Amino acid sequence: MTSPYDVNTSAEVIVKDLAAYIEGKVVLVTGVSPGGLGAVFVEHIAKAKPRLLILAGRNAAKGQATADAVTTIDAGVQTRILQLDLESLAGARSAAAEVNGWQDVPHIDVLVNNAGIMACDYAKTKDGFERQFATNHLGPFLFTNLIMNKLLKAQSPRVVMVSSDGHRLSFMRWPDVGFSDGQCYNKWRAYGQSKTANMLMAVELAQRLGKRGLTAVSLHPGAIGTNIGNHIQWDENLDGLITLDKELGNREGLWSGFPFKDPGHGVATHVYASFEPSLRDHNGCYLQDSHIADPYVDTVKPYALDKVEADRLWKLSEELVGEKFAY
Repeated sequence: MTSPYDVNTSAEVIVKDLAAYIEGKVVLVTGVSPGGLGAVFVEHIAKAKPRLLILAGRNAAKGQATADAVTTIDAGVQTRILQLDLESLAGARSAAAEVNGWQDVPHIDVLVNNAGIMACDYAKTKDGFERQFATNHLGPFLFTNLIMNKLLKAQSPRVVMVSSDGHRLSFMRWPDVGFSDGQCYNKWRAYGQSKTANMLMAVELAQRLGKRGLTAVSLHPGAIGTNIGNHIQWDENLDGLITLDKELGNREGLWSGFPFKDPGHGVATHVYASFEPSLRDHNGCYLQDSHIADPYVDTVKPYALDKVEADRLWKLSEELVGEKFAY
């Protein structure tokens, strides 16, 4: 499929082009702190008059700040704040129960799993999982499946997984997804594994629920300077990233600098992934720069789109969260 968009296309342009598909929709977005990609995304699509924007995040005050920004853009767009802590399985369950209890919101058209963390020092969650894998994959896996009935009630439901070209940094470490309780931990490999998991989740959702009308895609937004990297001492940590890329034979290891986007261009692929109707015919695909990523040009690792790997991750995830989702 040929897209009319590329790395230079802004979210504003795509919102205008897809306004008819955005208007009247109910969209749930995770990770909506002001200045982050989730907030920038909802502020852009607010201009196309969605019916309801559900703003999910750990900090309700930050979610309200983004809601206030939406109201400034268009007071007719409804917003709702959802407390969601993806680092906790209990938090994911609690938020899902709240959503499922909203009688005035019978369906959700689009779920954008945007929240995430990057290259953190080793830590375990209260549930006992490596923190990046838990927050970036297990929490969204559980939350998404628990609200799936609301999604499937939509006319053309969609799940968008915000991954990264950072998936190049690690395949799924099947014998040891937790890095031996930190004994062999590498923050960039752990991030890469969690981003691979995002892509595989989209693949498996497409396999399991495509026949019921669900479209699931994943995406790389680009390198954008947002608060996800505020904790990183780039002077110290960039060398570790480049060294790993070189070890893995990735072309990124030869770059002298990463090509950064501004947030308005960074969320262009969010908009395309969430509303471009033709993507229904490419279920499970991975997007970059508002087009389906080209493995001959873009960074796309085959292991992150492999159907066997996707099924294996689904089964492992069910085991880890203690709940099966049979579709």
